[in-house]
Amino acid sequence: MTEPALNADPLELGRFNQLAARWWDPQGESRPLHDINPARLGYIAERLPLPGARVLDLGCGGGLLSEALAAAGAEVTGIDLGAELIDVARLHLLESGLSVDYRQCSAEALVAELPGHFDAIACMEMIEHVPDPASVIRAAAALLKPGGQLFLSTLNRTPRAFAVAIVGAEYIARLLPRGTHRYERFIRPSELAAWLREAGLQLGDVSGLQYNPLSRRARVGGGVAVNYLAAARKPT
Repeated sequence: MTEPALNADPLELGRFNQLAARWWDPQGESRPLHDINPARLGYIAERLPLPGARVLDLGCGGGLLSEALAAAGAEVTGIDLGAELIDVARLHLLESGLSVDYRQCSAEALVAELPGHFDAIACMEMIEHVPDPASVIRAAAALLKPGGQLFLSTLNRTPRAFAVAIVGAEYIARLLPRGTHRYERFIRPSELAAWLREAGLQLGDVSGLQYNPLSRRARVGGGVAVNYLAAARKPT
């Protein structure tokens, strides 16, 4: 069988691999991910009974959400193309004592091994970093069981998102390394909805994700002009 083309940007992979060693430092470059992780987990837990659920963390990075899902009782598989990130994720399991099946692979490659396997897939802050986001969504649809759910978070392509996520977070507040985001890869909810529909998934919810870097708190709700979450289901 022919291997699927690698849906990845080498510059993006290199940038995130450089952050791997400090991924679990809540005061480091991944601080915003630490701060929003409870809100991401809560969004999923409200829509899916996590104990015993088979959940894929697609683009798991160093494992922040993967471990939170495992701690909530899910049977978690985490995949990422960053070798250093997967190494750090596996190493952190020795400290946490949790169980996560980490693999260095793409969603497209995993389809050949585990089609229709997962009750849910979390794809958080990932699809705006790949050349072909629609390919990731098609792969997620193939990996889900009938009735399974896909949870996504990403950035809207609006002037406000440019001001907040790039100018503010990367250049003024320096919460993120410069170059973390590329505005042309931000995704409007209408674009995401079209990709989900084309993949045979039914969009059920779009909610704003609000983050205050001063209080270091995040909440679900409000406008979607900057960050937003989405939930879709594979028909039974």
